Amino acid sequence: MQVFLNGAGFLGTSASFQSDLSLILVLLSAILFTIGWRLAVGKHYVAHRWVQTSAAILNGIVVLGVMVISFDTHILPGIPAKLLEGDYALTTFHAIVGTVGFLFGIFVVLRANGLMPKPLRFNNYKLFMRTAYILYMLATFMGVIVYVVVYIYHI
Repeated sequence: MQVFLNGAGFLGTSASFQSDLSLILVLLSAILFTIGWRLAVGKHYVAHRWVQTSAAILNGIVVLGVMVISFDTHILPGIPAKLLEGDYALTTFHAIVGTVGFLFGIFVVLRANGLMPKPLRFNNYKLFMRTAYILYMLATFMGVIVYVVVYIYHI
């Protein structure tokens, strides 16, 4: 399986299959999060919750199954010595924003599904959900930039 995942990608760049698949799944998550946002605007709250929860699970699989391992393997050993070389700073900043967005988003999803202890519950859903959405979209945008820099421009 590792040979397959680390084999040639399918998007016509120098990326591996795993990197291409991760990009597609993260973009799919972003689309789902946006659909969920529109469902909330239309007051379709049950569908909104299902779509957002599904998007968060899909994103979590990609983040925990691919991105954390990749960062730990390829970037973390070079920090701080190589932080100003190549894509190290950009990828590290993406990882920081992504980690904050991921953790905050999971918190919001758990709260929305009634799975948080009472002291951690909040009532201002709009503020929390909008913040999580903005962080997620920022991390996604930065991830696309990392993909372009690493696999298209080879910096």
